[in-house]
Amino acid sequence: MAEIVIIGAGLTGLSAAYHLEKQGFTDYKLFEKEAEVGGLCRSVYQDGFTFDYTGHLLHINDAYFKEFISTVAGFENFNTIHRKSFIYSQDTYTHYPFQVNLHGLPARTITECIEGFINRPRTKKLPLDFKKWVLTSFGKGIAEHFFYPYQEKIFSYPVDKLSASWTGRFVPKTSLTEMIQGAIQPPQEQQIGYNAQFFYPKQEGIFFWIKRLYQQLQQPVYTNHTVTSINLNEKKVIFADGSSEHYKTLINTMPLNIFLKLLTGHSAQPLKNASKKLLCNSVVNFNLGIERENFSDKHWIYYPEKQYPFYRIGFSNNFAQSMAPAGCSSLYGEFSHLQKPQHEVEELLACALQQTKKILHIADSEIVTEKIITIPHAYVIFDRWRDNNLPKLLTRLAQENIHSIGRYGAWKYSSMQEGLLEGKAISETLLPS
Repeated sequence: MAEIVIIGAGLTGLSAAYHLEKQGFTDYKLFEKEAEVGGLCRSVYQDGFTFDYTGHLLHINDAYFKEFISTVAGFENFNTIHRKSFIYSQDTYTHYPFQVNLHGLPARTITECIEGFINRPRTKKLPLDFKKWVLTSFGKGIAEHFFYPYQEKIFSYPVDKLSASWTGRFVPKTSLTEMIQGAIQPPQEQQIGYNAQFFYPKQEGIFFWIKRLYQQLQQPVYTNHTVTSINLNEKKVIFADGSSEHYKTLINTMPLNIFLKLLTGHSAQPLKNASKKLLCNSVVNFNLGIERENFSDKHWIYYPEKQYPFYRIGFSNNFAQSMAPAGCSSLYGEFSHLQKPQHEVEELLACALQQTKKILHIADSEIVTEKIITIPHAYVIFDRWRDNNLPKLLTRLAQENIHSIGRYGAWKYSSMQEGLLEGKAISETLLPS
């Protein structure tokens, strides 16, 4: 029996283990269903290319996280990068964020966006409903030309059923002055939004710093351990190989909807029922190795329009040269879906690849390698049910001495910085000084 059992050796689970050990505590066990650690913060190495499990970039605005990266991974091993991201719509590339970079769009579109901002509904308190939140924050023009189509693509969910609780620091605000300036002149040097500057490992992809974190641990990580049930009465985790582990305290980082389904015991049924209400989409991440040097000078491009199945395409060799062999470039793209059958997903993938090659003028003969990564749990759906019931679910689990944390354990949208800090916070909660 371990006093603390941690489920999931992704970033948050590894962070919890690391910070428990930093306080001198080693009576824990960390279990991971995959053969290696890292969760979605992993990289794949194929034919000389490095592909991440979609775009993962380090955004740092917390003093402790900055110190942690310096100590554990060393900033000398990272590139410091100023964002070059764009939006492709109406056959035009405009700089991100859309709401302050209208220059280059058709005059009618610019007029609609500025007039919509001026005439937007005014309220003392921003609405909780996402569709109304966008109208109140940015107006009808910006809503219809960017926010509504883009968010519907990335979430694969109707915008009128989304809540605005996820927006926070992830959606930069604007003003009439900024909009007009961004409409009449090309963009100047901009530091807008949480991801205006980011850091990326010079070697090994995003897994570089996760591996450095993992190497700090004194205790082993038990990989290839798939949880099949959690008995609340006996405080016991049971695994697919028939083994089990008792606990006093459980830290969960696996997706909350799956975790709730696995609960058994006297009070499990209401929690199991709630699992059906927690929604998330899946993402297909397609990666191409291209035999062309300096394929693009951009970091990534957003595609809000419906004719493109993907919502984003990026070029990871612009994060680090090591992501592609000499003379080559690397490309990643993403599209989402909500519980589509496999044959429809395959049709979407074929369309996405075809459209990517067409819009970026890539010949089949230039493609050196292709890697498709499927991510079953990608973006949590922020709907009204989640907002109204999630706090009660997490509180109920805490009453059972279960702390469900991290992007998927706490069922939210968060960055790598937040994932690491949550692991730190739970260790301090369980071991108060």
